Amino acid sequence: MSDIRLEREFPVTQKRLFEVLSTQSHIVQWWGHDGWIMIEEQLDFSRTGPWFADMRSEEGNRFKLSGQVTRVSPHDIIGFTWGWHDEEDQRGPESHVTFTIAETAKGARLVVDHRELVSDDIAAQHERGWGGPLSRLERLLSIETKN
Repeated sequence: MSDIRLEREFPVTQKRLFEVLSTQSHIVQWWGHDGWIMIEEQLDFSRTGPWFADMRSEEGNRFKLSGQVTRVSPHDIIGFTWGWHDEEDQRGPESHVTFTIAETAKGARLVVDHRELVSDDIAAQHERGWGGPLSRLERLLSIETKN
């Protein structure tokens, strides 16, 4: 099993970062990659329970993933399981993600811990894969702070 850890700092309050990470109306704005569209989703990370996202890339490829929100500590932590679905909609191996949010002198820090990935190769793919959504999140929050 392999793990990855990513950190980003944002010029918003801890409370605002938690809100953007946890509520569906905000998550759909940054989840996925540029050019992808949401086909269907249930992305409420403000409470425990099931979640899923079904997306299409610009090339028409389907990307579906799902899991369970397992822990929510308002303004601090969101924990959830993660599993990709194959072409037959069968869910693959499960891994675990934790968003940890902390106040900093310049705003708030997000730490993404993605654990129990099945191999180093899969971990490397996920590390690159998180780059898209985190860049979208950064753009979304920087637009907010300019307004």
